[in-house]
Amino acid sequence: MNQTRLGRATEPGGLVKKARLWKSLVPVVVNLLLGIPAVVPIFLTWYFLSNGPLEELGWTQRDPNEDDGMLLWLVIVVPVVACFGGIWALINLWMRRRMFTERPPYAYWLVSVTLVLAPFFLGVGFG
Repeated sequence: MNQTRLGRATEPGGLVKKARLWKSLVPVVVNLLLGIPAVVPIFLTWYFLSNGPLEELGWTQRDPNEDDGMLLWLVIVVPVVACFGGIWALINLWMRRRMFTERPPYAYWLVSVTLVLAPFFLGVGFG
């Protein structure tokens, strides 16, 4: 039986389970923290869509103060979304490769996207 520093007996494989749990929590925390700055590109995307294509379909109403045109918004939205998306993808690729030595779980990307979107939807829900 293994002994801890305090002299208590640990179950076999207990340290491996703790290491696996820690490795699983790192992507969760990182993606939640990345969700805070993700509020900006998500909001810009929604603003562009609601004043452009969705308004043309009749699903939303255009902001009456919006008279600059959609090209200006594309010039702003595309670089912001591309920059954040690139940073997010590179960080997640690196984490997935470093944290999961065995075959990574298929749900990794779905969970990562959900966690990045969570702060935005929490802000919308409580705001």
